[in-house]
Amino acid sequence: MIYRSRIASIDIPAVTMPEHVLAGAASRDGKPALIDGETGERLTYGELDALSARAAAGLRARGIGTGDVVALASHNQPMYAVAVLAILRAGAILTPLNPAWTAAEMAKQLGDSNAKATIASTDIAAKVALAGDHSRLKTHLVLGEREGFTSFHTLCATAPAPLPRIEPDALAVLPYSSGTTGASKGVMLSHRNIVANLQQLRAGWRLTESDVLCAALPFFHIYGFTIILNSALLAGATVITLPRFDLRTYLRTVQDYRVTRGHFAPPVVLALAHSSDVAEYDLSSMTIALSGAAPLDEEAVARAQDRTGVVIRQGYGMTEASPGTHMVYDEDFADTPAGFVGRLMPATEARIVDPATEDDVPPGNPGELWVRGPQIMRGYLGNQDPTDATIVDGWLRTGDIAVAHGENFAIVDRLKELIKYKGYQVAPAELEALLLTHPHVRDAAVVAMPHSTGGEAPRAFVVTTEPIGGDELMTWVASQVAPYKKIRAVTFVDAIPKSPAGKILRRVLKDAAGSTSGLR
Repeated sequence: MIYRSRIASIDIPAVTMPEHVLAGAASRDGKPALIDGETGERLTYGELDALSARAAAGLRARGIGTGDVVALASHNQPMYAVAVLAILRAGAILTPLNPAWTAAEMAKQLGDSNAKATIASTDIAAKVALAGDHSRLKTHLVLGEREGFTSFHTLCATAPAPLPRIEPDALAVLPYSSGTTGASKGVMLSHRNIVANLQQLRAGWRLTESDVLCAALPFFHIYGFTIILNSALLAGATVITLPRFDLRTYLRTVQDYRVTRGHFAPPVVLALAHSSDVAEYDLSSMTIALSGAAPLDEEAVARAQDRTGVVIRQGYGMTEASPGTHMVYDEDFADTPAGFVGRLMPATEARIVDPATEDDVPPGNPGELWVRGPQIMRGYLGNQDPTDATIVDGWLRTGDIAVAHGENFAIVDRLKELIKYKGYQVAPAELEALLLTHPHVRDAAVVAMPHSTGGEAPRAFVVTTEPIGGDELMTWVASQVAPYKKIRAVTFVDAIPKSPAGKILRRVLKDAAGSTSGLR
């Protein structure tokens, strides 16, 4: 059975992503496009257009050409948008890096993507350069001024020059995702993929020039990149950037800038539900909010709504879908229960299948969600086997268990092994491989367990060759990974349960764990 959007088709302009989002820039020349919520730095739509065109010419003058990959690592700031648009207007491909990663983690992505240059915020420039040295990459730019580095701002002073013609089906963005399991892989998203998803989003979430959005969720994540940053630029809205989420700073930003729509992840909803700070701020400008990246707790939603007066609903998607596939349309906010992710986006189809047989299940029954539409990725960079396992006859296998209730969908479980800590993907296989390099570890398995503020967190089950303390092992892992990947609890066992084929039986470990006490 194929579920179809009530909007069967949608106009997808045959243009690049920068052409699409900057189409109205000339008519909005003096209107603020981005404002730094901490420093007050402002960029108008005219400046965004002009600076990104000049920087694109500057990149090409420095040997960055069509099809080259440029890595961007920074917290949210107005110049992030300039860098994104410059990279793409130069005909290059953007691969965003998480600024919280270690140099070794960054080096893996730089090497796998064959990046030719990096652009980084000043605070992490040295770390990114070190990562680039690991992958023998020597071209480094910084968004600001830092001794020993070339400032990206010098590119913005480049004389205007003709820019290359770019085909809409050309590769545009290369974010990394663990997919349904395993190591992180480059997700190949074309200009057409992103443009299609922006048009789909626009049909349901009708942003206008009068909207003001607060970007506390990171632009390097596909949620922040497409649904906040580029959706806002397409609509002519104003984006207030914050370098990180801090509740009081966020609340003050909503109050002072009269933010009209919220963009949350579950930890933000939890903070709104429980913090006494909420009552100190005027949030009346913001009446609706979208939450994504991980499932929401309905009780927390109800409490947050009562305390803020903001109606909060979920959307659904994944990096491999640019990211959106389901949304609660503006007109449906009042009538859609908080536990649902809404209707299919325009021009999107879905199936719900039995994961074992791949047969469609009857309506109202749970099964793996498969989706199809113009926003679906081209595949994983240099990884044909994972691509073939994930995309079957044009259908993207999401690895999530869903139920369809008429036109509305609910995500009820996860088939895939990924752990979602505060909306960030944590691949058990990556942590297991790291644990196995410890001299006292013979075998290891990592599973998701409930966490009071993160939603889920990694718990390790470890077989040792010599005694070692759990805290010592967690500290050792934490020194080598980004903070969100840290193992939060360790259980020592005699053996890791596995199937005859050698697959870790994670459900057995989850059931055996019982109590979640000790999670940090």
